[in-house]
Amino acid sequence: MRILGIDPGYAIVGFGIVDYAGAKFNAIEYGAIYTEAHTAFTRRLCCIYEDMQELLKRYRPDCMAIERLYFTTNQKTAIDVAQARGILVLAAAEKGMPVSEYTPLQVKQAVVGYGKAEKHQVMDMTQRILKLEQIPKPDDAADALALAICHGHSCMGMPELKRMRGIKQ
Repeated sequence: MRILGIDPGYAIVGFGIVDYAGAKFNAIEYGAIYTEAHTAFTRRLCCIYEDMQELLKRYRPDCMAIERLYFTTNQKTAIDVAQARGILVLAAAEKGMPVSEYTPLQVKQAVVGYGKAEKHQVMDMTQRILKLEQIPKPDDAADALALAICHGHSCMGMPELKRMRGIKQ
């Protein structure tokens, strides 16, 4: 199964594409979609949509895992990120691709095994799970890869995940 992980934003959209088979992950590609500051917001949304269309066409993922938004302070940022997130989900929906949402807590639990893990712990485990030479950059790409790993673990189901981690049932 090819999984596209997405860390939504409107200045930077992190993406990570992994193949998942037999409880093993293989990183295919990762990076970010950038939009220029001081560009009309509608133009930024168009750029995100166009770049996402190109990623979907080039890598043909089977599904998308995207971060569920949670904001408590800056509502303007929350609304703008939500609009960009909607564009990303639309691009997947147009291809008939299933989209799954995960909270940061779920991602931390799936990748590190601890829901209150620190960001550097998630990034380190993402590097280890994918057997990468270094922690993916930018951070948004590392977050997107962690989302893809979370989805793979979610698809695997808890009994297999526990066996893989060596947890007795």
